[in-house]
Amino acid sequence: MSKSSLQDGAVYDAKSLGAGRVIVLGFQHMFAMFGSTVLVPALTGLSVSATLLFAGLGTILFHLLSKRKVPAFLGSSFAFLAGYFAIAPHGEKELLPYACFGVALAGLVYLILAGLIKIFGVNRVMKFFPPIVTGPIIIAIGLCLSATAINSCSTNWIVAIVAILIIVICNIWGKGMIKIIPILLGVVGACVVCIILTLASGQVVDGYYTIGGNANFQLFSQASIDNIKNAAWIGLPFQYKDTVFNIFTSGNLDSGLLITAIVTIVPISLATIVEHIGDISAISSTVGKNYIEDPGLHRTLMGDGLATTLASLFGAPANTTYGENTGVLTLSKVYDPFVVRLAAIFAVCFSVSPKLAACIAAIPTPVVGGISLVLYGMISAVGVRNVVENKIDFSKARNVIIAALILVLSIGVTYSTAGAIVIPCGKVVISLSGLAIGSIIGILLNAILPGKDYVFEDKKDAAHSKDSIIMSEPVTKEKKG
Repeated sequence: MSKSSLQDGAVYDAKSLGAGRVIVLGFQHMFAMFGSTVLVPALTGLSVSATLLFAGLGTILFHLLSKRKVPAFLGSSFAFLAGYFAIAPHGEKELLPYACFGVALAGLVYLILAGLIKIFGVNRVMKFFPPIVTGPIIIAIGLCLSATAINSCSTNWIVAIVAILIIVICNIWGKGMIKIIPILLGVVGACVVCIILTLASGQVVDGYYTIGGNANFQLFSQASIDNIKNAAWIGLPFQYKDTVFNIFTSGNLDSGLLITAIVTIVPISLATIVEHIGDISAISSTVGKNYIEDPGLHRTLMGDGLATTLASLFGAPANTTYGENTGVLTLSKVYDPFVVRLAAIFAVCFSVSPKLAACIAAIPTPVVGGISLVLYGMISAVGVRNVVENKIDFSKARNVIIAALILVLSIGVTYSTAGAIVIPCGKVVISLSGLAIGSIIGILLNAILPGKDYVFEDKKDAAHSKDSIIMSEPVTKEKKG
């Protein structure tokens, strides 16, 4: 493939780029998901290595169940954080397996819905998820994540801006391979800048190397550098005592806590299922293929649910289709699922090497922030595109009300003092995230309010209909492969 063809259109067969470029693209997807994926175990006390292992294995399982057609990466889900904190508020190792059991059952809820879709058809389900619902949800997903990116950038805006500028310059003015790996180049370039600044003027303040001793300009953390030095090259990703199986074989089962975990965490799956549909819609819009029709929403739900259950049983966080990697697809225009599977293999390899995992974890926080700022913005932009391309009529009051409440509730609740809607149920407290509340209200309003003007069809010719939720695959100038 010529260099010009890399710039002209989408790439659906990455092998045409050559082995070297495919490997680099795989690393780009792994770097994109890494910051957020390892943040969940860092917040909850779960194993980072186990997280990487089951992010990789979960992604591979998802691809197998979805006929290897959907270019999605499954990383750690933030939606279940409230559930983990409710059961193990301080990351207590002996309590985390109970939370993981609740998450494992939540993953099985996906299978129930997948079975219903298989039996009754996707029409019955997708009529509750028209573009006026999924579009604002996709927008809200990116905006709700944005605070994390801003907080990370604020540790050193100089470095964050460097990472952002590298991405923009490479994606807008880059030629050939440079144009399709802007995220990876942003990570590498910003890290090189951090290394130079650390060697030139790095002074330690509160455990971080900083520019000239200014705490507002953090670079590498001392702990991350020490972890690289002390980490073994090879190690087991998880221990049996941290798995769900241990609570049933240890002889110290707390049945009350087990029931509490189930009641508290399983309802969260309703929100993550809506997020899943939004993510698959976003990926479909980005790639130009209707993945809800082929391989089918029931297959993607089954893959996501089983990946979550598998990970949870072995003490890793719940999995979810990752918006960061959808952002990479948008920037690179390389849509071959093989590249994502390669990233999954890399994640598995890193999981059994504590030293390699420590190297990735040492990426400075502002670098992760700069990269995330672009990727989260891309998610919201895809949501806007979903609304525009489906010609949502905002002259209708019902559409304005649905979109407004989804956005305001999702974002408002997320950034409120409580950060969630807390519902006491006796001794059990259920916590619903902003996205969960916004999604549920949006679905209910769409079902109740009169004036529906959208009909989902799962026939092949529906992809060409102006009312279709996703566009069909575009015709490129040259046939790939």
